[in-house]
Amino acid sequence: MKILRLFIAFTLVCFALSQRVQGVVPPPPGGYPNFTTAAGDHALQALTLGLGNTAIGTFSLSSVTTGSFNTAVGAGALDFNTADSNTATGAAALLFNTTGTENTANGTAALEFNDSGSFNAAVGADALGSNIDGTDNNAVGDSALANNTTGRFNEAIGSFALASNVEGVANVAIGDTALNNAGSSFNTVVGYSSGQNVIAGGENIYLGDSAGTLDNLGASPGDETGVIRIGSVFSGTAACFINGIATNLQVWNGVTVCQVTVNGFGQLGVDCVNPDNPRAVPQRPQAQAMLNGKVEKLEATVAQQQKEIEALTAGLQKVSAQLELSKSAPQTVLNDQ
Repeated sequence: MKILRLFIAFTLVCFALSQRVQGVVPPPPGGYPNFTTAAGDHALQALTLGLGNTAIGTFSLSSVTTGSFNTAVGAGALDFNTADSNTATGAAALLFNTTGTENTANGTAALEFNDSGSFNAAVGADALGSNIDGTDNNAVGDSALANNTTGRFNEAIGSFALASNVEGVANVAIGDTALNNAGSSFNTVVGYSSGQNVIAGGENIYLGDSAGTLDNLGASPGDETGVIRIGSVFSGTAACFINGIATNLQVWNGVTVCQVTVNGFGQLGVDCVNPDNPRAVPQRPQAQAMLNGKVEKLEATVAQQQKEIEALTAGLQKVSAQLELSKSAPQTVLNDQ
């Protein structure tokens, strides 16, 4: 369906152009049927039914027969390709690709050894140069993902970023020589030379220059799994600052204090504690407000009950006084004669 749409688009464009005045005379060389352009020794030499191919350079697209919509610019670019919709710019770019489709290589030897991998994008000399059948990788930078062969869904930006990755999956590395690992997966690394020690571990997050190469004691943490490290190893152990955490200050006993805590869901936040009792259970501002409201209601209830008790006490005192008065009055006794 995609090839059909492209063919229709090419046909419409060519029809529109045919209505115009003819171009330069003599016409440019390399114009062939089926929207084909070839210039260079052995360029598109095997083409049969393929259409919309462009080959400029010695042995560029020299093996394609029925493949279509490929573009190769550079000596040996897409030399062994037989598939569709690949774009290679640079000498030996996508040189050994055979059945991989929809790859884009821009740079000398970019995706050079790719065979059947598809949906890869490589920008930079030797970027993804060893890839064979890995798919959905993006590499930007000299030798980025250079040794990847079967790894998939990797993102590398920077010279030698993820350069040693062979089969790791779903890694993100931004920065020169970032995450120079072999087979670990699901890592996210941002910063020059960060994540250098990760070889087989995975699911790590490193942010900062050389993050993950040393721990806070200056020693190598080794191969890690499921670790988050933030900050450059050169900035000291007390240099990490995350803005926006300490935003809800609370006054307790006249002192404003807060501490960073982690709740039961693993969420980082701020709670305030009683400075006179640091071990007290922290109270969040919302919970404290609710507690204050309950205390106020309880105090009002107690005050009302105190008034009722006082009124009842006054009544009891009055009755008691009346009883005492009745006891002290003289009494008359009548005797029968």
